[in-house]
Amino acid sequence: MYSIFKGLLILIFTFFCSLLCSQTAKNRYPFMKLEYNHLYYGKDSSTFLKLFIKMKGLKTQETKRIGVVHFGGSHVQAGIWSSTFVNDLQQEFKTKGGGYFVFPYKLAKTNGQAFATSFSNGTWKRYRAIGKDYCLPLGMCALSVATKDSANYFGVKLTAKAVCKQFNAIKVYHNFNPAFSFVPDSLKEVVFTRVENKEAGYTLFQMSAPLDSIKFRLLRKDSLAGEFILFGFSLDNTSPGFYLAGLGANGAASNSFVKCFDLASQFKSLDADLVILSMGVNDTQSKDFGKEEFIENYDSLIMVIKSVSPNAAIVLTTTTDNFIKRKRSNSKSITAREAMFELMERHNVAVWDLFSLMGGYKSMLKWQKAGLAGKDRVHFTSKGYVLLGDLMFEALMKSYMFNSKAPQL
Repeated sequence: MYSIFKGLLILIFTFFCSLLCSQTAKNRYPFMKLEYNHLYYGKDSSTFLKLFIKMKGLKTQETKRIGVVHFGGSHVQAGIWSSTFVNDLQQEFKTKGGGYFVFPYKLAKTNGQAFATSFSNGTWKRYRAIGKDYCLPLGMCALSVATKDSANYFGVKLTAKAVCKQFNAIKVYHNFNPAFSFVPDSLKEVVFTRVENKEAGYTLFQMSAPLDSIKFRLLRKDSLAGEFILFGFSLDNTSPGFYLAGLGANGAASNSFVKCFDLASQFKSLDADLVILSMGVNDTQSKDFGKEEFIENYDSLIMVIKSVSPNAAIVLTTTTDNFIKRKRSNSKSITAREAMFELMERHNVAVWDLFSLMGGYKSMLKWQKAGLAGKDRVHFTSKGYVLLGDLMFEALMKSYMFNSKAPQL
Protein backbone atom coordinates (compact mmCIF):
# COMPACT_ATOMS: atom_id res chain seq x y z
CA MET A 1 0.00 0.00 0.00
CA TYR A 2 2.84 2.36 0.91
CA SER A 3 4.60 1.70 -2.42
CA ILE A 4 1.43 2.48 -4.37
CA PHE A 5 0.95 5.71 -2.42
CA LYS A 6 4.60 6.61 -2.97
CA GLY A 7 4.24 5.89 -6.70
CA LEU A 8 1.16 8.12 -6.95
CA LEU A 9 3.03 10.93 -5.22
CA ILE A 10 5.88 10.57 -7.72
CA LEU A 11 3.39 10.64 -10.62
CA ILE A 12 1.66 13.76 -9.26
CA PHE A 13 4.98 15.47 -8.54
CA THR A 14 6.28 14.73 -12.06
CA PHE A 15 3.03 15.99 -13.60
CA PHE A 16 3.22 19.29 -11.73
CA CYS A 17 6.93 19.65 -12.57
CA SER A 18 6.01 19.25 -16.25
CA LEU A 19 3.20 21.77 -15.81
CA LEU A 20 5.56 24.17 -14.06
CA CYS A 21 8.15 23.83 -16.88
CA SER A 22 5.42 24.58 -19.43
CA GLN A 23 4.25 27.59 -17.46
CA THR A 24 7.82 28.86 -17.11
CA ALA A 25 8.32 28.61 -20.87
CA LYS A 26 4.97 30.33 -21.42
CA ASN A 27 5.95 33.19 -19.14
CA ARG A 28 9.36 33.61 -20.76
CA TYR A 29 8.18 33.14 -24.35
CA PRO A 30 4.50 34.11 -24.54
CA PHE A 31 4.53 33.83 -28.35
CA MET A 32 4.87 30.04 -28.09
CA LYS A 33 1.66 28.01 -28.22
CA LEU A 34 2.34 25.31 -25.65
CA GLU A 35 -1.10 23.75 -26.11
CA TYR A 36 0.44 22.12 -29.22
CA ASN A 37 3.27 20.49 -27.29
CA HIS A 38 2.08 16.90 -27.48
CA LEU A 39 2.12 14.05 -29.97
CA TYR A 40 -0.70 13.48 -32.45
CA TYR A 41 -1.37 9.87 -33.47
CA GLY A 42 -2.80 7.98 -36.42
CA LYS A 43 -5.44 5.28 -35.97
CA ASP A 44 -2.91 2.67 -34.83
CA SER A 45 -0.43 3.72 -32.15
CA SER A 46 0.64 0.21 -31.14
CA THR A 47 4.32 0.88 -31.88
CA PHE A 48 4.28 3.63 -29.26
CA LEU A 49 2.69 1.33 -26.70
CA LYS A 50 5.63 -1.03 -27.30
CA LEU A 51 8.05 1.86 -26.90
CA PHE A 52 6.45 2.94 -23.62
CA ILE A 53 6.61 -0.61 -22.28
CA LYS A 54 10.32 -0.68 -23.06
CA MET A 55 10.80 2.71 -21.42
CA LYS A 56 9.02 1.46 -18.32
CA GLY A 57 11.32 -1.57 -18.43
CA LEU A 58 14.35 0.67 -17.88
CA LYS A 59 13.02 1.33 -14.39
CA THR A 60 12.85 -2.38 -13.60
CA GLN A 61 16.01 -3.22 -15.59
CA GLU A 62 13.99 -5.50 -17.89
CA THR A 63 15.08 -3.19 -20.72
CA LYS A 64 18.76 -2.53 -21.31
CA ARG A 65 18.73 -0.27 -24.36
CA ILE A 66 16.36 2.01 -26.25
CA GLY A 67 17.57 3.16 -29.66
CA VAL A 68 16.68 6.71 -30.72
CA VAL A 69 17.39 7.79 -34.31
CA HIS A 70 16.92 11.37 -35.51
CA PHE A 71 17.03 12.10 -39.26
CA GLY A 72 17.39 15.66 -40.51
CA GLY A 73 19.44 18.41 -42.08
CA SER A 74 21.50 21.08 -40.37
CA HIS A 75 19.10 21.20 -37.39
CA VAL A 76 20.15 17.63 -36.61
CA GLN A 77 23.80 17.79 -37.73
CA ALA A 78 24.35 20.49 -35.10
CA GLY A 79 23.50 17.79 -32.55
CA ILE A 80 22.15 20.03 -29.77
CA TRP A 81 18.45 19.32 -30.37
CA SER A 82 18.92 15.53 -30.52
CA SER A 83 21.38 15.23 -27.66
CA THR A 84 19.32 17.49 -25.36
CA PHE A 85 16.28 15.28 -25.99
CA VAL A 86 18.19 12.07 -25.22
CA ASN A 87 20.08 13.60 -22.29
CA ASP A 88 16.72 14.55 -20.77
CA LEU A 89 15.60 10.93 -21.15
CA GLN A 90 18.80 9.65 -19.58
CA GLN A 91 18.31 12.00 -16.63
CA GLU A 92 14.63 11.11 -16.24
CA PHE A 93 15.31 7.38 -16.21
CA LYS A 94 18.60 7.69 -14.31
CA THR A 95 20.64 5.89 -16.99
CA LYS A 96 24.02 6.59 -18.58
CA GLY A 97 24.49 3.70 -21.02
CA GLY A 98 23.32 2.98 -24.55
CA GLY A 99 25.90 4.75 -26.69
CA TYR A 100 26.11 6.85 -29.83
CA PHE A 101 26.35 6.70 -33.59
CA VAL A 102 29.12 9.10 -34.59
CA PHE A 103 29.79 10.36 -38.09
CA PRO A 104 33.38 11.71 -38.51
CA TYR A 105 32.26 15.27 -39.24
CA LYS A 106 35.70 16.66 -38.44
CA LEU A 107 37.24 14.50 -41.17
CA ALA A 108 34.58 15.93 -43.50
CA LYS A 109 35.62 19.46 -42.44
CA THR A 110 32.18 20.40 -41.19
CA ASN A 111 30.43 21.01 -37.88
CA GLY A 112 29.50 18.04 -35.74
CA GLN A 113 27.93 16.89 -32.50
CA ALA A 114 29.48 17.96 -29.21
CA PHE A 115 29.43 14.56 -27.49
CA ALA A 116 32.13 13.07 -29.77
CA THR A 117 34.89 14.02 -32.17
CA SER A 118 36.89 12.24 -34.88
CA PHE A 119 40.57 12.56 -35.75
CA SER A 120 43.08 11.46 -38.39
CA ASN A 121 46.48 12.37 -39.82
CA GLY A 122 45.37 11.63 -43.38
CA THR A 123 43.61 13.40 -46.24
CA TRP A 124 39.90 12.71 -46.66
CA LYS A 125 37.32 13.73 -49.24
CA ARG A 126 33.69 14.31 -48.30
CA TYR A 127 30.68 12.96 -50.20
CA ARG A 128 27.08 14.04 -49.53
CA ALA A 129 23.66 13.20 -50.87
CA ILE A 130 23.28 16.90 -51.65
CA GLY A 131 24.23 19.03 -54.64
CA LYS A 132 27.67 18.84 -56.27
CA ASP A 133 29.07 16.60 -53.53
CA TYR A 134 26.72 13.76 -54.50
CA CYS A 135 28.53 10.52 -55.11
CA LEU A 136 27.88 6.88 -54.29
CA PRO A 137 28.25 5.02 -52.05
CA LEU A 138 26.69 6.90 -49.16
CA GLY A 139 25.77 5.58 -45.74
CA MET A 140 22.71 6.10 -43.58
CA CYS A 141 23.90 9.57 -42.55
CA ALA A 142 23.69 10.78 -46.20
CA LEU A 143 27.42 11.39 -45.90
CA SER A 144 30.70 9.55 -46.27
CA VAL A 145 34.41 10.35 -46.19
CA ALA A 146 37.02 8.64 -48.35
CA THR A 147 40.80 8.43 -48.54
CA LYS A 148 43.41 7.04 -50.91
CA ASP A 149 46.32 7.47 -48.48
CA SER A 150 48.81 4.63 -48.39
CA ALA A 151 49.00 4.80 -44.61
CA ASN A 152 47.33 6.90 -41.95
CA TYR A 153 45.28 6.59 -38.80
CA PHE A 154 41.72 7.54 -37.93
CA GLY A 155 39.72 7.40 -34.74
CA VAL A 156 36.89 8.64 -32.56
CA LYS A 157 36.71 10.02 -29.03
CA LEU A 158 33.88 10.79 -26.62
CA THR A 159 34.05 14.28 -25.11
CA ALA A 160 33.26 15.62 -21.66
CA LYS A 161 29.78 16.55 -22.92
CA ALA A 162 28.82 12.90 -23.49
CA VAL A 163 26.44 11.42 -20.92
CA CYS A 164 27.60 7.95 -21.90
CA LYS A 165 31.31 8.23 -21.07
CA GLN A 166 32.68 4.93 -22.42
CA PHE A 167 31.92 2.14 -24.89
CA ASN A 168 32.40 -1.64 -24.74
CA ALA A 169 32.21 -2.23 -28.48
CA ILE A 170 32.52 -0.26 -31.70
CA LYS A 171 31.08 -0.87 -35.15
CA VAL A 172 33.13 0.72 -37.94
CA TYR A 173 30.95 1.23 -41.02
CA HIS A 174 33.08 1.07 -44.19
CA ASN A 175 33.12 -0.17 -47.78
CA PHE A 176 35.15 -3.40 -47.34
CA ASN A 177 37.61 -2.52 -50.08
CA PRO A 178 40.11 -5.45 -50.03
CA ALA A 179 42.88 -3.04 -51.04
CA PHE A 180 42.83 -1.62 -47.49
CA SER A 181 43.20 -3.07 -44.03
CA PHE A 182 42.77 -1.45 -40.63
CA VAL A 183 43.38 -2.58 -37.06
CA PRO A 184 43.04 -0.94 -33.64
CA ASP A 185 46.20 0.59 -32.25
CA SER A 186 47.64 -1.89 -29.79
CA LEU A 187 46.59 -1.37 -26.18
CA LYS A 188 48.30 -3.81 -23.87
CA GLU A 189 45.54 -3.80 -21.28
CA VAL A 190 42.71 -4.28 -23.82
CA VAL A 191 41.97 -7.37 -25.92
CA PHE A 192 39.95 -6.90 -29.12
CA THR A 193 37.63 -9.43 -30.75
CA ARG A 194 36.98 -8.67 -34.44
CA VAL A 195 33.85 -9.73 -36.38
CA GLU A 196 33.15 -8.62 -39.96
CA ASN A 197 29.54 -8.19 -41.03
CA LYS A 198 29.69 -7.33 -44.72
CA GLU A 199 25.93 -7.61 -45.19
CA ALA A 200 25.29 -4.90 -42.58
CA GLY A 201 28.32 -2.91 -43.72
CA TYR A 202 30.40 -2.83 -40.58
CA THR A 203 33.30 -4.44 -38.73
CA LEU A 204 32.63 -5.01 -35.04
CA PHE A 205 35.34 -4.74 -32.40
CA GLN A 206 34.46 -5.92 -28.91
CA MET A 207 36.79 -4.86 -26.11
CA SER A 208 37.78 -6.61 -22.91
CA ALA A 209 37.65 -3.24 -21.12
CA PRO A 210 35.63 -0.07 -21.81
CA LEU A 211 37.26 2.86 -23.63
CA ASP A 212 36.47 6.53 -24.22
CA SER A 213 38.47 6.70 -27.47
CA ILE A 214 40.00 4.44 -30.08
CA LYS A 215 42.48 4.82 -32.94
CA PHE A 216 42.80 2.59 -36.01
CA ARG A 217 45.83 2.22 -38.25
CA LEU A 218 44.87 2.14 -41.94
CA LEU A 219 47.13 0.56 -44.57
CA ARG A 220 46.73 0.53 -48.34
CA LYS A 221 47.87 -2.81 -49.80
CA ASP A 222 47.07 -2.13 -53.48
CA SER A 223 47.95 1.24 -55.03
CA LEU A 224 45.47 0.85 -57.92
CA ALA A 225 42.21 -0.16 -56.27
CA GLY A 226 39.97 2.76 -55.34
CA GLU A 227 39.29 4.36 -51.95
CA PHE A 228 38.68 3.41 -48.35
CA ILE A 229 35.24 4.84 -47.52
CA LEU A 230 34.13 5.48 -43.95
CA PHE A 231 30.43 5.87 -43.08
CA GLY A 232 30.66 6.32 -39.33
CA PHE A 233 31.02 4.56 -35.99
CA SER A 234 28.61 3.01 -33.52
CA LEU A 235 29.93 3.31 -29.97
CA ASP A 236 27.98 0.77 -27.93
CA ASN A 237 27.74 0.75 -24.14
CA THR A 238 26.11 -2.33 -22.58
CA SER A 239 24.92 -0.45 -19.48
CA PRO A 240 21.19 0.44 -19.52
CA GLY A 241 20.30 3.63 -21.35
CA PHE A 242 19.27 5.45 -24.49
CA TYR A 243 21.35 5.02 -27.65
CA LEU A 244 21.43 8.12 -29.89
CA ALA A 245 21.99 8.18 -33.63
CA GLY A 246 21.72 11.74 -34.91
CA LEU A 247 21.73 11.24 -38.67
CA GLY A 248 22.07 14.84 -39.80
CA ALA A 249 23.54 16.28 -42.99
CA ASN A 250 23.63 20.00 -43.74
CA GLY A 251 21.35 20.71 -46.69
CA ALA A 252 19.51 17.39 -46.49
CA ALA A 253 15.97 17.37 -47.85
CA SER A 254 13.22 14.76 -47.78
CA ASN A 255 14.74 12.82 -50.70
CA SER A 256 18.36 12.88 -49.50
CA PHE A 257 18.45 9.76 -47.33
CA VAL A 258 16.66 7.51 -49.82
CA LYS A 259 19.53 8.20 -52.24
CA CYS A 260 21.82 6.29 -49.90
CA PHE A 261 22.30 2.80 -51.29
CA ASP A 262 23.31 1.31 -47.93
CA LEU A 263 20.58 3.00 -45.90
CA ALA A 264 18.46 -0.09 -45.17
CA SER A 265 21.28 -2.47 -44.24
CA GLN A 266 23.09 0.04 -42.02
CA PHE A 267 19.95 1.41 -40.41
CA LYS A 268 18.80 -2.07 -39.42
CA SER A 269 21.97 -2.50 -37.37
CA LEU A 270 20.97 0.47 -35.15
CA ASP A 271 18.05 -1.55 -33.73
CA ALA A 272 15.86 1.56 -33.47
CA ASP A 273 12.92 1.84 -31.08
CA LEU A 274 12.09 5.50 -31.77
CA VAL A 275 12.72 7.24 -35.11
CA ILE A 276 12.26 11.00 -35.51
CA LEU A 277 12.09 12.53 -39.00
CA SER A 278 12.79 16.26 -39.19
CA MET A 279 13.22 17.23 -42.84
CA GLY A 280 11.39 19.98 -44.67
CA VAL A 281 13.19 23.31 -44.32
CA ASN A 282 15.44 22.65 -47.33
CA ASP A 283 12.46 21.33 -49.32
CA THR A 284 10.36 24.41 -48.64
CA GLN A 285 13.26 26.73 -49.48
CA SER A 286 13.22 25.36 -53.03
CA LYS A 287 11.30 27.10 -55.82
CA ASP A 288 10.16 23.70 -57.06
CA PHE A 289 8.63 22.56 -53.77
CA GLY A 290 5.47 20.51 -54.25
CA LYS A 291 3.35 18.81 -51.62
CA GLU A 292 2.85 15.60 -53.59
CA GLU A 293 6.55 15.03 -54.21
CA PHE A 294 7.32 15.93 -50.58
CA ILE A 295 4.87 13.26 -49.40
CA GLU A 296 6.27 10.72 -51.87
CA ASN A 297 9.79 11.28 -50.54
CA TYR A 298 8.61 10.75 -46.98
CA ASP A 299 6.66 7.68 -48.13
CA SER A 300 9.87 6.16 -49.46
CA LEU A 301 11.89 6.86 -46.32
CA ILE A 302 9.17 5.61 -43.96
CA MET A 303 8.81 2.41 -45.99
CA VAL A 304 12.56 1.75 -45.78
CA ILE A 305 12.46 2.28 -42.02
CA LYS A 306 9.45 0.02 -41.55
CA SER A 307 10.90 -2.68 -43.79
CA VAL A 308 13.89 -3.23 -41.48
CA SER A 309 12.52 -1.94 -38.15
CA PRO A 310 8.78 -2.71 -38.22
CA ASN A 311 8.35 -2.23 -34.46
CA ALA A 312 9.98 1.21 -34.33
CA ALA A 313 7.77 4.12 -33.27
CA ILE A 314 8.04 6.97 -35.80
CA VAL A 315 7.55 10.68 -35.07
CA LEU A 316 7.31 13.29 -37.86
CA THR A 317 8.12 16.83 -36.79
CA THR A 318 6.41 19.56 -38.76
CA THR A 319 8.77 21.94 -40.52
CA THR A 320 9.98 24.84 -38.42
CA ASP A 321 8.89 28.30 -39.48
CA ASN A 322 11.60 29.89 -41.62
CA PHE A 323 12.41 32.77 -43.96
CA ILE A 324 13.85 32.76 -47.49
CA LYS A 325 17.05 34.83 -47.77
CA ARG A 326 16.25 36.39 -44.37
CA LYS A 327 13.60 38.69 -45.84
CA ARG A 328 10.67 36.70 -47.19
CA SER A 329 8.48 34.64 -44.88
CA ASN A 330 8.09 31.10 -46.16
CA SER A 331 4.42 30.16 -46.46
CA LYS A 332 5.38 26.76 -47.91
CA SER A 333 5.97 25.61 -44.34
CA ILE A 334 2.18 25.67 -43.89
CA THR A 335 1.82 23.21 -46.79
CA ALA A 336 4.60 21.05 -45.38
CA ARG A 337 2.75 20.92 -42.06
CA GLU A 338 -0.41 19.67 -43.81
CA ALA A 339 1.66 16.95 -45.48
CA MET A 340 2.84 15.63 -42.12
CA PHE A 341 -0.72 15.00 -40.95
CA GLU A 342 -1.59 13.25 -44.21
CA LEU A 343 1.44 11.02 -43.71
CA MET A 344 0.37 10.38 -40.12
CA GLU A 345 -2.93 8.88 -41.27
CA ARG A 346 -1.35 6.97 -44.15
CA HIS A 347 1.41 5.31 -42.14
CA ASN A 348 0.03 5.28 -38.56
CA VAL A 349 2.90 7.36 -37.25
CA ALA A 350 2.89 10.28 -34.81
CA VAL A 351 3.31 14.01 -35.46
CA TRP A 352 4.95 16.59 -33.23
CA ASP A 353 3.56 19.90 -34.51
CA LEU A 354 6.63 22.05 -33.95
CA PHE A 355 5.45 24.64 -36.50
CA SER A 356 2.33 25.43 -34.47
CA LEU A 357 4.17 25.12 -31.16
CA MET A 358 6.64 27.80 -32.30
CA GLY A 359 3.71 30.16 -32.85
CA GLY A 360 2.93 29.40 -36.49
CA TYR A 361 3.58 31.48 -39.58
CA LYS A 362 6.21 34.24 -39.14
CA SER A 363 6.90 33.16 -35.55
CA MET A 364 10.60 32.83 -36.39
CA LEU A 365 10.85 36.62 -36.05
CA LYS A 366 9.82 36.34 -32.41
CA TRP A 367 12.23 33.46 -31.79
CA GLN A 368 15.01 35.57 -33.26
CA LYS A 369 14.10 38.57 -31.09
CA ALA A 370 14.13 36.32 -28.00
CA GLY A 371 17.65 35.10 -28.82
CA LEU A 372 16.43 31.62 -29.81
CA ALA A 373 17.05 31.84 -33.57
CA GLY A 374 19.89 33.07 -35.77
CA LYS A 375 20.11 36.05 -38.11
CA ASP A 376 19.36 33.86 -41.13
CA ARG A 377 15.88 33.16 -39.66
CA VAL A 378 16.28 29.51 -40.56
CA HIS A 379 18.57 28.08 -37.89
CA PHE A 380 18.32 28.33 -34.12
CA THR A 381 20.87 29.44 -31.57
CA SER A 382 22.30 26.93 -29.10
CA LYS A 383 19.74 28.18 -26.60
CA GLY A 384 16.98 27.61 -29.15
CA TYR A 385 18.06 24.06 -29.98
CA VAL A 386 18.22 23.21 -26.27
CA LEU A 387 14.65 24.47 -25.94
CA LEU A 388 13.55 22.29 -28.88
CA GLY A 389 15.09 19.23 -27.23
CA ASP A 390 13.44 19.99 -23.89
CA LEU A 391 10.05 20.57 -25.51
CA MET A 392 10.22 17.36 -27.55
CA PHE A 393 11.15 15.44 -24.39
CA GLU A 394 8.15 16.96 -22.61
CA ALA A 395 5.82 16.01 -25.50
CA LEU A 396 6.98 12.38 -25.47
CA MET A 397 6.77 12.13 -21.68
CA LYS A 398 3.19 13.37 -21.71
CA SER A 399 2.22 10.39 -23.86
CA TYR A 400 4.37 8.03 -21.82
CA MET A 401 2.80 9.13 -18.54
CA PHE A 402 -0.72 8.99 -19.96
CA ASN A 403 -0.23 5.46 -21.30
CA SER A 404 1.67 4.08 -18.32
CA LYS A 405 -0.70 2.22 -16.00
CA ALA A 406 2.01 1.40 -13.46
CA PRO A 407 1.89 3.22 -10.11
CA GLN A 408 5.50 4.34 -10.61
CA LEU A 409 7.16 5.83 -13.69
